[in-house]
Amino acid sequence: MSLHDTVTAILAAAVENHECAGANVLIRRHGEEVLYTQAGMANIAQKRPIQRDSIFRLYSQTKPVTAAAVMILVERGLIDLMDSVDKYLPGFRNPKVVDHRGCITKANRAPWIMELLGMTAGLCYPDGDPAGQYAARVFEDAHEQIKAGAGIPTVEFMNRLGKQPLSFQPGTHWRYSTCADVLGAVVEVASGMRFGDFLRKEIFEPLGMVDTAFFVPESKVERFVTCYERGENGLTPWLGMNLACGVYDRDPAFESGGAGLVSTLEDYGRFADMMLNRGIWNGKRILSAKSVEFLTTPQLSDDVRRDLWDSLGGYSYGKLCRVCVDPGQVAGLAMKDEYGWDGWLGSYYANFPNEGMTILSMQNTTNTGTSAMVRKVRNAVLAAMSRGEI
Repeated sequence: MSLHDTVTAILAAAVENHECAGANVLIRRHGEEVLYTQAGMANIAQKRPIQRDSIFRLYSQTKPVTAAAVMILVERGLIDLMDSVDKYLPGFRNPKVVDHRGCITKANRAPWIMELLGMTAGLCYPDGDPAGQYAARVFEDAHEQIKAGAGIPTVEFMNRLGKQPLSFQPGTHWRYSTCADVLGAVVEVASGMRFGDFLRKEIFEPLGMVDTAFFVPESKVERFVTCYERGENGLTPWLGMNLACGVYDRDPAFESGGAGLVSTLEDYGRFADMMLNRGIWNGKRILSAKSVEFLTTPQLSDDVRRDLWDSLGGYSYGKLCRVCVDPGQVAGLAMKDEYGWDGWLGSYYANFPNEGMTILSMQNTTNTGTSAMVRKVRNAVLAAMSRGEI
């Protein structure tokens, strides 16, 4: 069986088992396409299949793009990685920390930009612990405003979030959080442009990423996939809102650097190619080679790395991305120095710099992240590469 047939069968089985409504995969190596395939539906009720140009919500796969935007400004001397975030966002001045008992004390300092890139800033996502409950109130207010047809602008939103207590002293632990959203606001302040305008000018337009943005215009709605959630009766449409993202028919007030972008495999493949080519795409330099190296180099100390999820065994964390440091600890085939990230709806990105290869996948089902389907695809692709078939 060919690699194309193997990967197609993996996707088809995931759809058949209701692991996802639909998915597609793109493999590139040394700047050339190796494989593209797809299975399942972009909209089940309409019997509209996933296509190569289907537009997906990236959710957390937005983060590597935000990290690249930060480094563009670092290269221009507009951001220092040891800048305190309150230099840009005054809501973070005089920060506090809340412990697991709800006791609030003074923080040693506000987080640095470097700590935001490494998810060691003390921030958190809305959840059930004391710090997460404080963050949840800010997001709940944002959700209500979005439902009312408005929203909280990016910088204002992050200033409000900055007034909430941190979950730990900056730099002492790793916790997946709103760090990338805060960095989007920092980019907005430092550049003097709306975050989305900066991304469009500095990254999307130079790379020809024509379908990547914070909303979907009416002319492209037919290509925008429907989201689904798993339940006892299979997959049903999901129409909710997550992390102040969920309304894509208009330019949002809050442009989420951690979860807000929509894109296609083709578009994100161009970003991945640029990163693999050490900052250059089609003769255009987006980032310096040193910035790409910096973004994809592990950041965490051994003590802090212990906070990573069990599912990231074999990986450390770079700048808003995972970086493989010990392939033998990964639950599947892996390569040292590979890097990338994924998204809540199943989008997935992995670059293999030593092999000149990219694996990209998109899905449209909630609570997915790096799925079993993606792990199976990775195993098949890396095995084929090791056999010299690609």
